[in-house]
Amino acid sequence: MDKDRVIGTAKVVKGKVKVAVGKVIGDAKLEGEGKAEKVEGKVQNAVGSIKDTIHDA
Repeated sequence: MDKDRVIGTAKVVKGKVKVAVGKVIGDAKLEGEGKAEKVEGKVQNAVGSIKDTIHDA
């Protein structure tokens, strides 16, 4: 498994936590940061997946 996949997954989880906390405390900025971090994590995870596919080929 490529390190990008691990880091990307961690960013997705961190983003989900930020979104949840932002909703609970009513902080729209924190919620927006969380959503952005989730997207960034998903992209990085996809890049890692592509690298894995290339490496396995």
